[in-house]
Amino acid sequence: MLLTILAVLAAPAPKYPVATIAPALRENAHAVVRAYDEVVTVKSASQLVNTVHKVVTVLDGAGSDSYGQLVIEYSALNRIGYLRGAVYDANGLLLHQLRAAEVHDQGVGSADGSFMTDVRVRYADLRQPSGPYTVEFDYEIVSDNTLFYPSWQPQHAENVALEGATLQVTTPTSLPLRYHEQLLPPGAASAPVVAGAQTTYRWQLPAHPAVDEEPLAPPLSTLLPAVRLAPAAFEVQGYKGSLASWQSLGQWVYQLGQGRDQLPPAVAAKMAQLLVEAPNPRDRARKVYEYVQSTTRYISVQLGLGGWQTAPASSVASGGYGDCKALSNYTCALLKAAGLPAYVALVKAGRDQADVRQEFPSSQFNHVILCMPLAAHGTAPADTVWLECTSQTDAFGYMGSFTGNRHALLLTPEGGRLVATPRYAAQANRQQRRTDLWLTADGGAKATVRTKRVGLAQDTYAQLLHEGDPEQQKRYVSNRLPLSHFTITSLRLAAGPATDALPSVNETLGLELSGLATPAGQRLLLEPNLLGRLAALPAQVGARETPLALPPAALYQDTVRLHLPTGFKIDNLPAPTELSTAYGTYRSTCATLPDGTLQYVRQLELRRPNGSTPLPAAKYPEYQDFRRKVNQADHTQLVLVKHEA
Repeated sequence: MLLTILAVLAAPAPKYPVATIAPALRENAHAVVRAYDEVVTVKSASQLVNTVHKVVTVLDGAGSDSYGQLVIEYSALNRIGYLRGAVYDANGLLLHQLRAAEVHDQGVGSADGSFMTDVRVRYADLRQPSGPYTVEFDYEIVSDNTLFYPSWQPQHAENVALEGATLQVTTPTSLPLRYHEQLLPPGAASAPVVAGAQTTYRWQLPAHPAVDEEPLAPPLSTLLPAVRLAPAAFEVQGYKGSLASWQSLGQWVYQLGQGRDQLPPAVAAKMAQLLVEAPNPRDRARKVYEYVQSTTRYISVQLGLGGWQTAPASSVASGGYGDCKALSNYTCALLKAAGLPAYVALVKAGRDQADVRQEFPSSQFNHVILCMPLAAHGTAPADTVWLECTSQTDAFGYMGSFTGNRHALLLTPEGGRLVATPRYAAQANRQQRRTDLWLTADGGAKATVRTKRVGLAQDTYAQLLHEGDPEQQKRYVSNRLPLSHFTITSLRLAAGPATDALPSVNETLGLELSGLATPAGQRLLLEPNLLGRLAALPAQVGARETPLALPPAALYQDTVRLHLPTGFKIDNLPAPTELSTAYGTYRSTCATLPDGTLQYVRQLELRRPNGSTPLPAAKYPEYQDFRRKVNQADHTQLVLVKHEA
């Protein structure tokens, strides 16, 4: 009995039992963040230490892959001090303590050499066959790259609840902390405390239930509490800089590239010759861009300061390759030799990336492009050419969804200047489609579909055209056809004329369709809008909480010519439909052509009444009603009747 009592007393107390989680936090959650305690200690302008204590209870399999394991990046400028972990069962009893041999380490470079980096990862996997279970991780990162301070957002995903989290930042008082608070609840921030030469800042988040993403909501990263940190002054490998303004950040990056724009004499002379061959500034710039595309290729370089400092233009000229910084710097040097001054620009690239937070100067960029104002050459003041220098196929002057419709940091001798990249409206995001449909008496059909996609609408298809093989192209197109039973008999993608103002991709598609029309006695029932239907949106259940982020402005034009089977005639012609709202316009008509062919014409223009800024949540019912009416009109039905001879 005494031994039993001693054993019980010696047993460690349960940690994080699932039963102690409040029922409200378990509701609609795949995981619950029990604790997320982060401590940032700024040692100097060139070093900081970041420690994290993270505890997550995984409730089911849907949360296991994301939260049952941990991946940490490190590099020459960011080293891992320690990584510890443990996993507990539902009752909070220890199942396993992470051993050093179970922490795996690997590089993240590519086998073909297109991605050169000193970044590596360590990862630990404590996933269990079934939940609930709890993982606990502790780790430390020592960073010699103080251009980047950590960001703190303990709850950042759908269906994940938060039990509590803290952030503490200690910095020398002589190195003031800059921070940006997002949607913090009252009382989350404490007043800074000064002790000697150190100042400490603290934030604390209380429990918060799991959230569901509502239809057309902005990214969750913009909707949940967060604190983003940045230094006032920093130093990376001996290069000192300031983040007090966009101007000072741009000045630091600009100075890193000083003296690295020298070209080999032969290349400089070749560019200078363009002044004679192409006196028009835009034509000359196009020739320079085409030269870069035909003589270089892109590789990613992320080696220490090489993540920011460009390779010399001379090395790109001799080697024929470079990363986004090097290729942009090289192109800038070529343009300068051709009498066309330009500026390198930092941008936060990505189709789904939010724009930079303009009110918080900090290192928010992941890509480099080029900006060439033509106003100095006698053209219109607003005439500016933007160039994506990493692509061998992108159209001259086109940014697209990857870098368009956002802000970039222009690097000038006077420092950085935040400017807007090209904004693309509906006409620059259009799809024009002509479908010829030959219907058979049993409801089957053959179709030839010719689609022209322009601007933003062609972005993915242009990538597919240049990088995908025929099977990948066919699979991509097949997965996006709103049809139940079909066979693709032919598919061809081709780029539109390079001289057009906007790039385009033409698609020619052959289809065999079974059961397209529904037989009903002597009748065939079918919807002429074969491929252009806009989906309806679910009705809002309860009060909407998040703003409404509309899809990009776009223009869709569809013409369907229906060749009737022998002996069939149209029984009714649907009345024309017209809709006009702040969110868009819609028009569809059906008519019989002189040769007996039925022609269905549909045009839909989607608008953004507030530009790229989300609309108030209260606008959702209006927009949902617009989409419902469009969807209803898109399902207009025809009735064909067979007449006996």
